[in-house]
Amino acid sequence: MLEVTELQKTYSTGDEALEGVSLSVEGSETVAMIGPSGAGKSTFIRCINRLTEPSGGQVRLDGTELTGLDDGALRSARRDIGMIFQEYNLVERLTVMENVLTGRLGYVSAWTAFRRSFSSEDVNRAYEILDRVGLGDMENKRVDELSGGQRQRVGIARAVVQQPKILLVDEPTSSLDPETSGTVMRLLTDIAAERDVPVLINIHEVDLALDHADRIVGLHDGELVFEGTPAELDEQGLDRVYRGAAVPDDTGEHTGIPSDNDEERDRIAGADNSPTGGL
Repeated sequence: MLEVTELQKTYSTGDEALEGVSLSVEGSETVAMIGPSGAGKSTFIRCINRLTEPSGGQVRLDGTELTGLDDGALRSARRDIGMIFQEYNLVERLTVMENVLTGRLGYVSAWTAFRRSFSSEDVNRAYEILDRVGLGDMENKRVDELSGGQRQRVGIARAVVQQPKILLVDEPTSSLDPETSGTVMRLLTDIAAERDVPVLINIHEVDLALDHADRIVGLHDGELVFEGTPAELDEQGLDRVYRGAAVPDDTGEHTGIPSDNDEERDRIAGADNSPTGGL
């Protein structure tokens, strides 16, 4: 289980990216985090494995407090956290297999990593996962010869070969066409179910989140403003996530920004496909 409690991030400029966000993810569920650009989605993901250092709060993975670990302990803990990046974060001059096997670097010595000499068990596992993501015949291709969708599959395979306790996914579909985006999302959710690993995905495309996630969480200006099932994300929930509008109070009146422009609201909620990702 991942347990995040009152996570905060304030940058040196004074900008507050996260204002005490709490969230838990467990089992084999897929949780999609939505929100407009600048809502804090990518910051939240990156604070979990401390690619970005949080300013406050706690992050626990299976009871291990990650925010207080020193560098050595953090390197060990990161073996349990598979990360899939928006821009793939692959070594393009290396082959598909070499990139996938970098997911095992946390388990081998520096000399073994330098020589790229992995165990037969690691290599066999990499072949198995490449087959699973549909790249079983491409292990010797250089990554710079692949399409965007194929590169994202390499990134998924690299994360899965770690045998992590959780997968963190930062905007996996922002550079992909709609058909490939759907394929990538199905692959992530299927792998989560097969391997009993939870997935936390930061995603702009609300329709993909609704189609593939078990739970939706929404951020607006660094605050958690919605949490529920896809069926529970109604028009008022979208208003709150994308416009900062509050849900109606007991009198039936909005307590925040009114949503008086249906066309504009729908455009914001359904077609925010910025490739830059949220901060």
